[in-house]
Amino acid sequence: MDAKYEIMPENGERIVYVRPVNIEDLPEEIRPQVEGIKRLFAVHDADGERLALVRGRRLAFALARQNDLSPVSVH
Repeated sequence: MDAKYEIMPENGERIVYVRPVNIEDLPEEIRPQVEGIKRLFAVHDADGERLALVRGRRLAFALARQNDLSPVSVH
């Protein structure tokens, strides 16, 4: 099931996806910047491009909303 979803639904919302990211899954050059943290949250656009990495899920949702984006959790 490879369903493609619209980035801009009829109501005009731009959707971004928020998902947890384990530190060991990050590129080597980023890991030293996040020592002591076990998990971050990534905000991705509909094409899968990472737009941001933040410490908490609530912060990821707030960041998205501040930028007129509609966040959706991805597990």
